[in-house]
Amino acid sequence: MTMQIELKEISIRELTDRYQDNAENGVTAYHGELDVRPPYQREFVYGEKERNAVIHTVEQGFPLNVMYWATRDNGTFEIIDGQQRTISICQYVKSEFAYEMRYFHNLSGDEKDKILDYKLMVYIGTGTDREKLKWFETINIAGKPLFKQELRNAVYSGSWVSDAKRYFSKSSCPAYAIGADYLTGSPIRQDYLETALLWIAKADIVKYRGNIESYMAVHQKVPNALALWQYFQSVITWVGATFPNKRKRLMQGLPWGELYNVYKDEVLDQNTLEQEIIKLIEDDEVESKKGIYQYLLTKQEKHLSLRVFSDKQMQKAYQKQQGICPHCKNHFDLLKMEGDHIIPWSQGGKTTDDNLQMLCKPCNRSKSDN
Repeated sequence: MTMQIELKEISIRELTDRYQDNAENGVTAYHGELDVRPPYQREFVYGEKERNAVIHTVEQGFPLNVMYWATRDNGTFEIIDGQQRTISICQYVKSEFAYEMRYFHNLSGDEKDKILDYKLMVYIGTGTDREKLKWFETINIAGKPLFKQELRNAVYSGSWVSDAKRYFSKSSCPAYAIGADYLTGSPIRQDYLETALLWIAKADIVKYRGNIESYMAVHQKVPNALALWQYFQSVITWVGATFPNKRKRLMQGLPWGELYNVYKDEVLDQNTLEQEIIKLIEDDEVESKKGIYQYLLTKQEKHLSLRVFSDKQMQKAYQKQQGICPHCKNHFDLLKMEGDHIIPWSQGGKTTDDNLQMLCKPCNRSKSDN
């Protein structure tokens, strides 16, 4: 099916007919047939300045930017772009705020009719979910583009997404209440939902291939998101039990769910871990303190970003060795050699001149592998 797009004039009188704002249950308008706030749309609204600018434009008879609606299978519509303008207009006509010291009900009959008869230009698109999504992506380029999870919510909208947003997508949602010390981003921007989905998708690689879209596709028609919420709670509980001493600056934004998936069944001693954390925080060789938690679980030094030798140190060592690799005894240009810790960091070695040797790249790789 090819996306069909029709340009239509909609009066404010028609738009505001049967306007209802049911808070978390959604916003409707246009004879009750327009879903003003679909599951994927952002939940913040215009400030006073932007809201008044919309009403000023209408009052002066100036053209508003075109809006975009999409047709649903049942013949109703959903807003693709223009949510904030629509809500501003409807709220004003229902006298929910005043413009220039007057509410709508304070206007004369002629003034009311002028506003109610104002024509909005609306493009109405009909197509498949994915065609509407591509259209949505295109028309949002000019404004503030939606983030990936907001777009996923559009493709897989339904009962599951609506319930998931209850847990993960409000400014004071349950996920924020228990996870703010461990996650970054904003619930409203869908960062919390995206993070939880990525974690749970990676918990079953065979079924979901570590892919958020796969998880959402499987659960789109499921009536609620309780399984995701329970999983998220388990992750946060495990982190708090394993590392009870919170260090928000170091702990926020780590892939806790992925670590939980792998290490949740291991017996870990809190006191031993805490002593290691303190030791690593005080270790000047560790440049990425944020990687301490991943290192303690995975034992992979890459998470620590250990100090490396400076160019000055390596140039000095190269000249001292006269370009000879002490392992294979061959001569190399400086660019084909690398600085190596004679005594590894794991055994107490430091990034100092007396612990530096220049090895050719093959020998250094061989030593690292061993």
